[in-house]
Amino acid sequence: MVLGAIQSRVRSSRTYQQLSDRVRYARQDVSDLVPKIPGLPYAYISPFFILFGIFLLFPTVYTLYLSFFNYVSVSNDILLQIAAGPFELTIPQIANLEWVGLSHYERLIFRDSLFHTSLFNTSFIFFVQVPLMVILGLATALVLDSKFIRAKGLFRTLIALPVATGLVAYSTIFLLLFNDQVGLVNYVLAQVGFEPVSWLGSAWGARFTLVIAVTWRWLGYNMIILLAGLQTVPQQLYEAAEIDGATRWQKFRYVTLPQIRPVLLFVVVSSTIGTFQIFSEPYVITGGGPSNATITIVQYIYNQAFLQLNLGYASAVSVILVIIVSVMSIIQIKYGGEE
Repeated sequence: MVLGAIQSRVRSSRTYQQLSDRVRYARQDVSDLVPKIPGLPYAYISPFFILFGIFLLFPTVYTLYLSFFNYVSVSNDILLQIAAGPFELTIPQIANLEWVGLSHYERLIFRDSLFHTSLFNTSFIFFVQVPLMVILGLATALVLDSKFIRAKGLFRTLIALPVATGLVAYSTIFLLLFNDQVGLVNYVLAQVGFEPVSWLGSAWGARFTLVIAVTWRWLGYNMIILLAGLQTVPQQLYEAAEIDGATRWQKFRYVTLPQIRPVLLFVVVSSTIGTFQIFSEPYVITGGGPSNATITIVQYIYNQAFLQLNLGYASAVSVILVIIVSVMSIIQIKYGGEE
């Protein structure tokens, strides 16, 4: 405190202010001496645009382009060659392709039953897991935001800890926990008098296993975001509501929910995008089975692209996935965002 008071007094002195003004004017004079190169600011930000174009823009555009073709084989041909004096730029043709137009889209929309199955499985996980996770995350955040809870830091750490675990590692743990023969979950059920459940051997059991696994991992992440939103709600609003005789439910409905509406929207939209991109859990825990009962859209894209080398068809499925997620996100933002 003494050091802070001394610093405050020095900075408020007239001599310090005059010296500060001289330094600032001297810096401006030096800046005027530096030659102004046209387009130099764009050179500073060019690395971002270069990396953005190489690793995001080009793959996106090429995926859309590839969805209208059948992948035949790798090509060693030259697509474009530019010579400018001593410099020569050669762009190779990435692959030999066969034009098929919209046949990929016609197939996956009207004739591909496995794609329809993967869409149903992903949609089931979305409609069950996202509301469940948002409700549990909000309830946990409300409990940790209450005044009667002690050791809040410890509980926040324990609940958010699953986010730090690796996808493959925690998926393997759930594979062992829900094993039909030697799993810990069925063992506990048997000890309390219940019949063992075929978690991974039945279609609906495997689907609910994925819902439980994904909810366990991402609950803490959403809880932290919602807790941060709750802590930004002004206490004066709650005090005013108490003066007006509002109950706890009325304070939650008319004060808390409207104040954290943008945070809730962010959690719902990000959870929607993440759910439709789910891959590691069904790949490790169920392998897409039994009988494709848990295969998801991203896993189907993986199978088509890397196992069957149908890169054109996999690109078409990817485009449809982007459209589905974009439409759902727009609807959520339209009806859940601010007026």
